Amino acid sequence: MTKGRMEAFSDGVLAIIITIMVLELRPPETPTLAGLEQVRHHLIGYILSFVLIGTYWSNHHHLLQAAHQVNGRILWANLHLLFWLSLVPFVTNWVATSRFAPIPVAGYGVVFLAAAIAYTLLTRALIVHHGTDTRLAEAVGADFKGKLSLVLYAVAIPIALRAPLVAFGIYVVVALAWFMPDRRIERALDRG
Repeated sequence: MTKGRMEAFSDGVLAIIITIMVLELRPPETPTLAGLEQVRHHLIGYILSFVLIGTYWSNHHHLLQAAHQVNGRILWANLHLLFWLSLVPFVTNWVATSRFAPIPVAGYGVVFLAAAIAYTLLTRALIVHHGTDTRLAEAVGADFKGKLSLVLYAVAIPIALRAPLVAFGIYVVVALAWFMPDRRIERALDRG
């Protein structure tokens, strides 16, 4: 199967996710800096979630640029990823309305940990389908940054139960680590 429909569907779902998140933002009741201060939790949650969803979109795009085709296993792995990402507007709003309470911040981490696991499974499914001696497999390599992200999310979740702002800071670190697109795939494609 060609990958075009999967790419288009994924792009559409991610665009809808971002749209839902921005529709959850409400303007301050007063047109002052104090009014803006009242919605800061929503803005902070939106900004981090936007960066993380944008990072998934960018890296998903790069990953599929190195792929030539997909199969049923890859389609389901992609749907698994999209499922977890579709929960981002919910957990983002939950964190913001709770003002960074422990359980919502832990839930935010669970969703992003599950999304990171799903992305790893999608990557592995693509490598299995295309072969371990391909540019895709070479580009992914040992995936240090991906493994580190999994560990950081897993560590942050229990921390959130005692120190939610520390856990949220760890989520920011993960976002910063992935802010730039994964250059390994670009380099592998340029060499090919």
